[in-house]
Amino acid sequence: MNIKSLLLGSAAALAAVSGAHAADAIVAAEPEPLEYVRICDAYGAGYFFIPGTETCLKIGGRVRSEGEWYDAYNPNSKVGTLWHTRAELNVDTATDTEYGPLKTNMVLRWDWNDGGSTSTKLLFANISLGGFTVGKLDSQYNLYVGYAGDVINDDVIYDGPYELNQLTYNYDAGNGFTAVISLEDSNSSGSDSSSYGASWWTDDKTNHYAPDVVAGLGFKSGAWGVKVVGGYDSIVEEGAVKVRVDADFGVFSAFLMGGYNTDGDKLNKYAGTNLDRSACPVNDPSKCGWGDWAVWGGGSVPINDKLKWNIQLAYTDSKIFAATTNLTWNPVKNLTLRPEVSYTNFDSVNQDQWAGIMRFERSF
Repeated sequence: MNIKSLLLGSAAALAAVSGAHAADAIVAAEPEPLEYVRICDAYGAGYFFIPGTETCLKIGGRVRSEGEWYDAYNPNSKVGTLWHTRAELNVDTATDTEYGPLKTNMVLRWDWNDGGSTSTKLLFANISLGGFTVGKLDSQYNLYVGYAGDVINDDVIYDGPYELNQLTYNYDAGNGFTAVISLEDSNSSGSDSSSYGASWWTDDKTNHYAPDVVAGLGFKSGAWGVKVVGGYDSIVEEGAVKVRVDADFGVFSAFLMGGYNTDGDKLNKYAGTNLDRSACPVNDPSKCGWGDWAVWGGGSVPINDKLKWNIQLAYTDSKIFAATTNLTWNPVKNLTLRPEVSYTNFDSVNQDQWAGIMRFERSF
């Protein structure tokens, strides 16, 4: 092979390689379409689709700071100003299924009390589908009837347990008639009140496996509504029943609620007490409870679209009287200022107590 043939062959090879490279030229990939967050309005305001899924998500919460003067639950409280700040984060999800919406609810809470912080608290965490709910939330004995009045110190006269695990079925006929049945954890409660602890008035709960039971019926038509709920404490083997009537006349709303204890000489989870131990005669905690019965009543009067006046009164067979009133002011949307004054008279120890709260709260 001569030099000329070698050069011609090399040139041909280079041309072939160049042609191949030209055919395989790198082409920039097309950018993937941007997926914007989609609003999910099927479950109410604030939900949006989690990108790439059919699950709807809602994130909210609140920040609260309040000053407290004395303690409506404690006749011997002589502490001056107490300052409490709280933050809560709410996370809700919802997905459509053949059995209806599959939902979850989770609430995380952090507190700072007079320079003393608390660890993260799982306030609520539950799953619901087809009317059934399982997990942690407030007892249906309170939740179903709507608690008490629109005041901060609404349970100086104890109205029932709060945070606990449960398996609940809620029924809504769509015509005003509703019902609830709930099996609730008999061994725990996360009530804010330190004096709630069931060991106060119950026998040893070790190895107790039977749940407490709550059941209720309700009907609402127009401006009027009535609900009846009963709870059975499986440890004490006693219980209580509450009946609540609500009326909304536009210019004002009012409620009246009465409770009956199956044994007035005993405390149970549904007719117990939130009061400080100092409100009770020595070795007789039953005097802190209802006795045979308790009654609550109150109302709300809108003064204008940003200001409302609330009041609640309560009294028990054990001669404990509690009165609370406040103003709820919303200067701007999602901001609430609430000054409140409470008076409690403890006949059991022949003492009374005034208390006040100034609360600032921003919800989102």
